[in-house]
Amino acid sequence: MQSIKPTVQIVTTAMDALHAVRELNQRGYKQDDIYVLAHDSDQTKSLADATDANQIGMSEEGMFTSMANVFRSRGDEIRSKLTSIGLTETEAERYEEELDRGRVLVITNVH
Repeated sequence: MQSIKPTVQIVTTAMDALHAVRELNQRGYKQDDIYVLAHDSDQTKSLADATDANQIGMSEEGMFTSMANVFRSRGDEIRSKLTSIGLTETEAERYEEELDRGRVLVITNVH
């Protein structure tokens, strides 16, 4: 079975992320298939809590990648997380640059 490529929305504020998640819910996406990601890990956790969305974690990355991320820079960790859900290295780099600019990613990933 071929995995469907994730869809990524770039938003500028936490409120935009909340609206994007709500819109995805209204379009029929399950909470389990919606992720949020910010450059700062604390902001990612806060956004995930506020929107009831997920963070990309060990179940998506795999145990070894998740453990390796402890020793990586935040940029390397973000790119690793993005490639673990099916994005290419080039896409991961582009989205990581958006996060560097303070933007937030809302990602839908249907298995």
